[in-house]
Amino acid sequence: MTEPEMPRVKKAGYDPHGIEEHWAKVWEEAGYSKVDESLPKPPFAIVMPPPNITGFLHIGHAMNNTLQDILIRWRRMQGYNALWIPGTDHAGIATQNVVERQLQEEGRGREDLGRTGFVDRVWRWKAESGGTIIRQLKRLGVSCDWERECFTMDEDRQQAVREVFVRLYDEGLIYRGERLINWCPRCRTALSDIEVEHEDTKGFLYHIAYPLVDDPATTLTVATTRPETMLGDTAVAVHPDDPRYNRLIGCQVRLPLTGRTIPVVGDPVLVDREFGTGAVKITPAHDFNDFEAGERHQLPRIALLDETGRISGCADEAQIDPALYHEIKGVEVGRAREIVVRWLQERGLLVKVEDHLHAVGKCYRCRTVVEPFLSTQWFVSVKPLAEPAILAVEEGRTRFVPEHWENTYFAWMRNLKDWCISRQLWWGHQIPVWYCRRCDGDNILFAGRAAGTGTTTEGEEVLRIHRDAQPIVASPEPTACPRCGAHALVRDPDVLDTWFSSALWPFSTMGWPKQSNLLTRFYPTATLVTSFDIIFFWVARMMMMGLKFRGDVPFREVYIHALVRDAEGQKMSKSKGNVIDPLDIIDKYGADAFRFTLAALAAQGRDIRLSEERIEGYRHFCNKLWNANQFLARHLPLLEGSLPPVSSLSLDLADRWLLSRLHELIGSVTKALEEYRFNEAASALYQFVWHEYCDWYVEIVKARLSSNASLEQQQACGEPCRTTGVALLCLGLDTVLRLLHPFMPFITEEIWHHLPHHGTSLMVAEWPTADSGWQDANAERSMGLLMDLTRATRDLRSDLEIPSHKSIRLVLRTSSDNDDRAIDAVMPYLAALTRAEHVTSGQHLDRPSPAAVALVGGIEVHLPADDLSVFAARQQKLQRELEKVEQERAKVDKKLNNPDFLLKAPEEVVTKEREAHARLMDTRTKLLQHLERIEHLLRPA
Repeated sequence: MTEPEMPRVKKAGYDPHGIEEHWAKVWEEAGYSKVDESLPKPPFAIVMPPPNITGFLHIGHAMNNTLQDILIRWRRMQGYNALWIPGTDHAGIATQNVVERQLQEEGRGREDLGRTGFVDRVWRWKAESGGTIIRQLKRLGVSCDWERECFTMDEDRQQAVREVFVRLYDEGLIYRGERLINWCPRCRTALSDIEVEHEDTKGFLYHIAYPLVDDPATTLTVATTRPETMLGDTAVAVHPDDPRYNRLIGCQVRLPLTGRTIPVVGDPVLVDREFGTGAVKITPAHDFNDFEAGERHQLPRIALLDETGRISGCADEAQIDPALYHEIKGVEVGRAREIVVRWLQERGLLVKVEDHLHAVGKCYRCRTVVEPFLSTQWFVSVKPLAEPAILAVEEGRTRFVPEHWENTYFAWMRNLKDWCISRQLWWGHQIPVWYCRRCDGDNILFAGRAAGTGTTTEGEEVLRIHRDAQPIVASPEPTACPRCGAHALVRDPDVLDTWFSSALWPFSTMGWPKQSNLLTRFYPTATLVTSFDIIFFWVARMMMMGLKFRGDVPFREVYIHALVRDAEGQKMSKSKGNVIDPLDIIDKYGADAFRFTLAALAAQGRDIRLSEERIEGYRHFCNKLWNANQFLARHLPLLEGSLPPVSSLSLDLADRWLLSRLHELIGSVTKALEEYRFNEAASALYQFVWHEYCDWYVEIVKARLSSNASLEQQQACGEPCRTTGVALLCLGLDTVLRLLHPFMPFITEEIWHHLPHHGTSLMVAEWPTADSGWQDANAERSMGLLMDLTRATRDLRSDLEIPSHKSIRLVLRTSSDNDDRAIDAVMPYLAALTRAEHVTSGQHLDRPSPAAVALVGGIEVHLPADDLSVFAARQQKLQRELEKVEQERAKVDKKLNNPDFLLKAPEEVVTKEREAHARLMDTRTKLLQHLERIEHLLRPA
């Protein structure tokens, strides 16, 4: 490969605009992230959790994909054959809603296009708008193998879905049956349990009198939140151990507002004696618990609602009061409830109404209240699939990080109910099931025509299949009925739940059911990165399907990252106005600063509090790195175009210290990434770059290179020493850039190309390896002393308000020979770092007076002062600052010591006050330390 063309070097502070776009283009055109599965490198694979094609990049996507990119870039640099497969999900409900809204704007509905025309329209929309989020992910810098991009509805994935469906059906693990399911009246489709989000809602608990048939003057009072469904009651349940009611078990009660009688049954599972009246109605067609109770007691099911959530004609209509039935038929649920309650009141059957807070299920897409709905659907029998998936985690074949998420996984998997996989949509994987017009004509309802009426025509829209129809399950599409040989087949109109196809993602993206080298080399994948709220939707289902169809887990490790919240700890939402748009942030601060912020905040087990101020802070970090490079660039000619081997350099204390710290950094960053401690890796890099490399070693090398260096410094730092300083600055920066590259790919690539280097791109450069032989405890102790002495001197400067450019004299009184030797080791740099024109040290020196004094271990640091009045003025200023801090602290203390405030204030407000208290206490401590030093100086001798 040839060296990529370099953009123009910018002279001012780092500006990411242009640089990020340039390198993203270079990387993709050069194909650095492409994988050749035939290479003998060890494999490392990740499959991207596919974002919806309707989506736009949000904070959750940015977090998830940044962490994946850190892992894939790191492993690639370590020499792994690192595969990251990108892709998108067809998002059945969401995408259909988007296109239907477009049609509404045109004054049309999907029925005007017909199924084929509508699906074609969705594909056109996908071609025009469905790639938005992929383009946005590229702006973030993600380094996928883009040539392997997949889509859950492309032909290879469709083949995988059909294969899985047919095999599960043939094994009896997929079946069709009439059950109670979650139904969204707005989307008009079934939903799985985890697609229903429950919200606590203020409602009412209605107490209704059910008269006994044998003694109409005696009533059994039933408590319910849904009086409108009482018309579908088929029993009343009491607890068999409840002495108030157990004598009534086996009796009949008259269902109010109808002519029916229903039994009283004993059910210890359904009835909570402490809730309501202790007697509950059983409506098997409109409540999941009631459905199970109905199965236990063999009760009939009476359905009241149609697909729009309105009261429809039902089998029991002849026994409902005709006037009531006329009033409620065709009415939506909320209005029907009002009507039924009024009728009960008018007839004296409504005993009382209580306020009641209860959980109401809503569609996760459109927020419509979900109805339990009796319907014929397709189901997966999950227990035989769940048991191996539970065992795989118990045995450690898949590991969760942090480990405690295993408990969430187990709790879900051990309580799974059969999975409803059919959806009443047109966009999605149409179920590979057909029915024979000749054999099942009366069981097939066509659009606009009742079952069994009229003449069927080719291409007619199938609306519904009766539960008694006999399915023909096949792949590829059958041409004739296997029973009668007729060629008049119609396809089941339902499509599969979106999560059915994404459950196959780890192996369908590698070409399964075809056998491929890619599948052999890279399955199981190494890591899945996701958030906790998708463990149920996706992780569990991938585990089941991977074990079933590949005989192995889909991933060895699952890293669960936290949710990203705003600075106050609140969940981001448009209604709150606290959403941070990743694209706005990238435009303002650059992708590198944004990525590094996300990684730096990604502590395991804690939600992330993201603020623009934090991102701006890491933008300054980019500038710090850029400025270090600019300083080094001015002195690179000393190296004459190549970096000499370290073994050829003459190393002094500071050089040995830098190498020691550098190899410590390599080890700590590598270990942190191995343990998914992204925040610890980011923190180690930040601390080293800012506080060790830039604040200390760059300043030391500046002293070596300065033309104003003292004679002592010049003698200590001859030409070889100057060259060594520049060489180690270059080596240190090169190493830091490699370690930082997974976190901040753009700026590191840009800077690296201005250093002496081998290779075409930092993206495929070698990851550094820690060498314990370079670790030097003595050098680190000596440099620690130098830093402490320098900081103490700078504090004394501040106490005396001596400008940083003004030279000073230092007197260091030691207490031992060890102190003397330690100071001798750091003396060449102490004067330069403290801007001291003269430094005297020894055990028996006189203490200068007046002077500011600090203690560093057993060493007294004296900074002579010309006039004691300086100390007094400084003391007064610090006391005024301390008084202000104490006033602010008192206000915060008053709030935090108030039990009412702690009990009633929102959690984020209390947290903010506690953080303010911590900051004030830190400032107070520092001010008291300054005052203590000055008061010591002002005491009479």
